[in-house]
Amino acid sequence: MFEHLRILELATVLAGPSVGQFFAELGAEVIKVENPASGGDVTRTWKAAGEQTDDRSAYFCAVNFGKKSVALKLDTDEGRRIVHALVRQSEIVIASYKPGDAARLGVDYDTLRTLQPNLIYGQITGYGSHDARVGYDAVIQAESGFMYMNGAPGGESLKMPVALIDVLAGHHLKEGILVAMLRQQKTGGSQFVEVSLIQAAVASLVNQATNWLVAGQVPEKKGSAHPNIAPYGDVFKTADNVEFLLSVGNDRQFSDLCAVLGIPETATDQHFVTNPARVANRPQLNTVLREKIGQQSSANLVQALRDRKIPGGRISTVQNVFETPEAQEMILRSIDRQGVKTYAAQPMSEKSGRLLPPPHLGEHTVEILAKLGVH
Repeated sequence: MFEHLRILELATVLAGPSVGQFFAELGAEVIKVENPASGGDVTRTWKAAGEQTDDRSAYFCAVNFGKKSVALKLDTDEGRRIVHALVRQSEIVIASYKPGDAARLGVDYDTLRTLQPNLIYGQITGYGSHDARVGYDAVIQAESGFMYMNGAPGGESLKMPVALIDVLAGHHLKEGILVAMLRQQKTGGSQFVEVSLIQAAVASLVNQATNWLVAGQVPEKKGSAHPNIAPYGDVFKTADNVEFLLSVGNDRQFSDLCAVLGIPETATDQHFVTNPARVANRPQLNTVLREKIGQQSSANLVQALRDRKIPGGRISTVQNVFETPEAQEMILRSIDRQGVKTYAAQPMSEKSGRLLPPPHLGEHTVEILAKLGVH
């Protein structure tokens, strides 16, 4: 789809590089510029305890398939000269510098669009280009309300186990760049797109935002329970000690659940007959459900719910997840590495099955510079 595009990635960590891999999966040539003086993208060194990998850590492999790595020092005249030559042959630049650093290094939008008048420049910032604060996912999770809501009632606030704000910001930047491409078809010229982590986080509060803005209720910790639906997100244990989650979204599903569990009278109890009643009386409802689900085997419960089209499922480990056919379709495979696709829409790109493995630092420097005529 994007075989005609060259993307220059001047971004590190997760949000910006996820956008680069997205375009690589759809056929674009993506050149990742890394600073050899600092060891390249910092995630090359982000290794779990006991992880035995080379300069392509498991974390780095999350969003760096399909790219070529060029090692350049942008704080030197030669480095800037080379990256400017690359810009002239590129359609899109993805950047994630601290405010002021891009201009200092000569790779800001105003500088680069003079070199490539049809450039699309997409950048990730923490709080916007006019705010000097550096954006870190964990801090944004804290400041944007996510951590305050996340955790058990009365317990400590918890960060989510993935850098979800970075992931969301990456998706917002993909959207912004695609919109800029459409706008460019109509108007021509260069296009600038900026996504801040903080605004990506706020945009992603969705119903929790309107629980405050519309209903005037400050979202509090509820564990995994949904603030507006019951039993939805509530976790129980089966007779064989398997954690099981229910996501009952309407009264019909609740009535069918009660039938499956052998408690049809609960579906007509005035304390539980409607969703608002179930939300108001969630503790009493969960006491009833906990007892009955605790008498069921997980296999029997899964099958019974599927037969009645009642949403619910076992809580899986990541290992369990990748044993499913759906997850298998999402795996990127190379000679010595596996990763996960960033593009999940059907039909999936055929190109993503033939991506380059995540690159070693500077692995393609000689190749790229030769094409530029630089030695």
